[in-house]
Amino acid sequence: MRRRSSVALSAAALLLLAGCAAPERAIHLGSTAIGIDNPRSGGFSALEVTEGGARLIAVSDRAVLLRARIEREGARITGLSQVALTDLPGRDSTVPENSDAEGLATDGDRLWISYEQRHRVLVLPGGRELPRPPDTRVLPPNRGLEALAIDARKDLYALPEWPVDGGFPVYRFDGASWAVAGILPRRGRFVPAGADFGPDGALYVLERVFVGVGFRSRVRRVTFGDGTIAAEETLLSTPPGRHGNLEGIAVWTDAGGTLRMTMIADDNFMPFQRNEIVEYALP
Repeated sequence: MRRRSSVALSAAALLLLAGCAAPERAIHLGSTAIGIDNPRSGGFSALEVTEGGARLIAVSDRAVLLRARIEREGARITGLSQVALTDLPGRDSTVPENSDAEGLATDGDRLWISYEQRHRVLVLPGGRELPRPPDTRVLPPNRGLEALAIDARKDLYALPEWPVDGGFPVYRFDGASWAVAGILPRRGRFVPAGADFGPDGALYVLERVFVGVGFRSRVRRVTFGDGTIAAEETLLSTPPGRHGNLEGIAVWTDAGGTLRMTMIADDNFMPFQRNEIVEYALP
């Protein structure tokens, strides 16, 4: 009886791992730890890569902005240099619910930063607060505007971590007001963690789920039609523990014309979680 149970459990485990190891279209180029000796370094929840992969901007869920140069050996990231950590406007370590920055987007001159707990989007420089997207009143405190992205027309897009009516609304801000650009279908238990528009005009959505032994990550490429989502495809679906708690994503083209996807992990300032940068090549 024990042997049969053991065999059954082993078979079930194999089936589970097989389900996790879905075919991947993205090619892993490497991962590296973020070795910044500063107590404010950690909790990175959003990412932008600029200057053709030479520099990055990231924000932490303690309202700290990171700017740095990306060091590489060939195609692989080896570390960061020229590191600068600055506090975001209004950062208050005594009121953490006001400092929980989760999303980041930039057009080169301005930064947009989304916060959960107290749901809002700020524009830098200046710290102006945008009108709030619809439905934010129904979002739980820790499941707010998790992802931000900006398209070629400089329209801003935001995704919450909490589903509304069975899917994740993709809010679009045209400079005056918010509207729903489409509903991203919820597939499995994954929830949005980050987003970025690639040079191809598609929206890349990073999702995650905690499965007890680690995090799984998934990336979907989304294209929009006339006021709705026209198509979606899964480019990456990782097994548990391959990476840390990936929350930020940037999609860009390198000098050779390869589409790359750079992601950053939120270690929640916990010593047993990974503070890392991960990079993939995309088809």
